[in-house]
Amino acid sequence: MGKTAPAARPANPRFSSGPCAKIPHFSLDMLADAPLGRSHRAAVGKAKLAEAIDLTRDVLGVPADYRIGIVPASDTGAIEMALWSLLGACKVEMLAWESFGEGWVTDVVKQLKLDAVVRKADYGKIVDFAEVDFDNDVVFTWNGTTSGVRVQNGDAIPADRAGLTICDATSAAFAMDLPFDRLDVVTFSWQKVLGGEGAHGVLILSPRAVERLESYTPAWPLPKIFRMTKGGKLIEGIFKGETINTPSMLCVEDYLVALKWAQSIGGLPGLIARCEANAGAVRDFIADKDWIADLAENPATASTTSVCLKFTDPRIRDGAAFAKAVAKRLEKEGVALDAGAYRDAPPGLRIWCGATVEVSDVAALMPWIEYAFEAEIEAQAALA
Repeated sequence: MGKTAPAARPANPRFSSGPCAKIPHFSLDMLADAPLGRSHRAAVGKAKLAEAIDLTRDVLGVPADYRIGIVPASDTGAIEMALWSLLGACKVEMLAWESFGEGWVTDVVKQLKLDAVVRKADYGKIVDFAEVDFDNDVVFTWNGTTSGVRVQNGDAIPADRAGLTICDATSAAFAMDLPFDRLDVVTFSWQKVLGGEGAHGVLILSPRAVERLESYTPAWPLPKIFRMTKGGKLIEGIFKGETINTPSMLCVEDYLVALKWAQSIGGLPGLIARCEANAGAVRDFIADKDWIADLAENPATASTTSVCLKFTDPRIRDGAAFAKAVAKRLEKEGVALDAGAYRDAPPGLRIWCGATVEVSDVAALMPWIEYAFEAEIEAQAALA
């Protein structure tokens, strides 16, 4: 091969989009205070869960009258609880521009069998919010983890809307400024931007969402794990640390450590700044390259966490095979683990730029992407 391998290497090659890199300087010793072998219903367990809720509110800036609950099954569990419990009271609009949004469309249209208005955009683009009727319930992802595009802001969502806005914010929470006054349900998993361990979701409800829960009963049966009301009233304990099923106290401790780290770097503004610097390092590198480009077509809606890239060189004969080969080479070199595009997305790379990633590692990775690209171009030519 003609090109020499770059001298610098990322100190941490973990660029997976979930579960994501742990916080800087993480060690298992940080979890020594976890109440292992104790009931989550014991005083110590309840206190840990309540602290996690309180710190979530503090770091994200969640309004005091919004409820925050820790729920099972990651972000998927949280969003499914909302869809099955809240939808059906009025018309529904489903917005999708990537695979997870498509999944929520499938659940609402094919499983709940609601006659929803479905608005879709191709990968790299986003739905035009000006066309959406927010007097209906509206379901959307804030950041497309698999498409690399995000909602720019909440300006298009009316403050006086009649419907509920249900937002899957799993790759946006702790990385972007979520306008809670325009969002009635927000869900995420802490395994994304804060690098927490998997299996737990967070569900945030506005007073309007709580009112819907207490005044509306869906036409379909609700599994126990989805039930948030009893006798027409919200089960408040869920939002005070009395979880629906058994949580991992080790994972909760890990989340607490990450939340306290977030506070130590300046809270949400500090987290946002780290994400923007990381994404900026990628986009500065590709700006003058004619063989690679951002999958996001509009810089204003380009993600600052899940940065998706596509190869554009006309010499590439099989885009999917080429992209997989580049990702495999990066992994073999030990410079980028799990950096391939999501299986349903267009072929390319996906570089996680969340807050737990160091900008120095992103910068060190960029020349390696060029090195791997040129190696695969040569390998392809040799097979011709």
